[in-house]
Amino acid sequence: MKFMIVGSGGREHAIAENAKKCGYDVYAATEIRNPGLLETCKEVHLVDILNGEAVCRMAGKLRPDLIFIGSEESLFAGVSDALRREGHTVIGASKATADIEKSKGFMRRLMEKHGLYGRLRFKTFNNIEEASRYIDEYAGSVAIKPTRQAGGKGVKVIADLQAYLKDEKSAAKKRHVSDIVNQKLSQDLEDPILIEERVEGIEYTLQCFTDGKNIVPLKVVEDHPHAFVEDIGPETGGMGSISGVGNNLPFLTDKDFKISYEIVENVIKAIKKETGESYFGVLSGQFMLTDKWGPTVIEFYSRLGDPETVNIMPQLQNFDEIMEGMQNGSLKGIKADFERKATVVKVVAPKGYPNERDIGKGHILNMDMDKINKTGSKVYFGSVYEDDGKYYTGGSRALEVYAAADSIVEANEKVEKAISCISSDWKLFHRKDIGTKALLEKRMDQANLARDIFHYREERGLIGKNIDWIPGIGRIET
Repeated sequence: MKFMIVGSGGREHAIAENAKKCGYDVYAATEIRNPGLLETCKEVHLVDILNGEAVCRMAGKLRPDLIFIGSEESLFAGVSDALRREGHTVIGASKATADIEKSKGFMRRLMEKHGLYGRLRFKTFNNIEEASRYIDEYAGSVAIKPTRQAGGKGVKVIADLQAYLKDEKSAAKKRHVSDIVNQKLSQDLEDPILIEERVEGIEYTLQCFTDGKNIVPLKVVEDHPHAFVEDIGPETGGMGSISGVGNNLPFLTDKDFKISYEIVENVIKAIKKETGESYFGVLSGQFMLTDKWGPTVIEFYSRLGDPETVNIMPQLQNFDEIMEGMQNGSLKGIKADFERKATVVKVVAPKGYPNERDIGKGHILNMDMDKINKTGSKVYFGSVYEDDGKYYTGGSRALEVYAAADSIVEANEKVEKAISCISSDWKLFHRKDIGTKALLEKRMDQANLARDIFHYREERGLIGKNIDWIPGIGRIET
């Protein structure tokens, strides 16, 4: 099979590697000279991957049997639609259905309209003044986000728990609303600001292939979005991820998995009702295990996650069966087959990421690949480009270091040894706590607490209800 991948990062490197392992001739449409794609693919073409005409020209010359779009921005730009109009077989959501990721407002309205499990209260705003008035009226704990997918940028969660800090918290919320607008993080949407209720819990991702009717769920992965250890610092596109030996994570139950899967299934049906189009491609649910719903929707991806793909692809044994099912338009009867190993992926990023990416560009990366290979780890290339035989940082997440083992803790030890073999003429950082025994125990405690409170609410018929206290009125249910 002639297989074409569209995208430029570690996710696409991992997909291309599995495709090559299946015996496919792999070609890449990419914006940078990604060393992983250069090593893996038969040909790498530098193309504007947001330009449907440019990608179609490349595909017209290559005539691939199957095109896999990895990049969400390509989906938002309608590249999948352009390729389909030219008669190509494409794995990737259409522009209309990819709105489930592009616009959190669309996603929240869809879930509310169809009464889907795991939804949150929210409001969207098209200007700073409207959002500021709402902040004055609503003194609760909130998450303030760009409505548009922005790679983790611009998300701020503010817990408004101390009454004596009410004015300061209100001012901080308004400043962040202004930042979202001024930084133009949602400039192509009518409602650029999203304010939703704050929830606490453990985040995890369920990635699924779907033909619009049948769904093939992959292993559940926990991403770590915060930049620094102990889950502090700004939100990022993901600083690392873990998966368990089986298809679930150690702190999730079979019931948690089942509910999460059913939410994805119901969202696919709702998208068809809302847009009139079947969802064809990858849909990934970014969930949080909370005391409100149990599995609660934070957002959806219209593609595979990054770095979550790097946990999945090296272990996926029947990638070719899934690809051929997608090529034939039906996944009926297909199940994903994985090695029974735990995995850890850690992102190595240059100083400056995520908020000052320009200062993290153009720095040399040094890797002792022989030593890295001896640790049992593998490096996937993200925001890195090759020039004259040297590797340079692109300013975003540079490397994704992967290892598999019989336990998450063992896989983490391999990854840490591999990262010690990486250096630069610039400061690099990564999260040392991902995959450690201490953090896993913390996650177990968090999950058990969330489930205990959830079961208390469930026994009292409070699931899906919000309890507020208004001075002078008392308790109200909404």
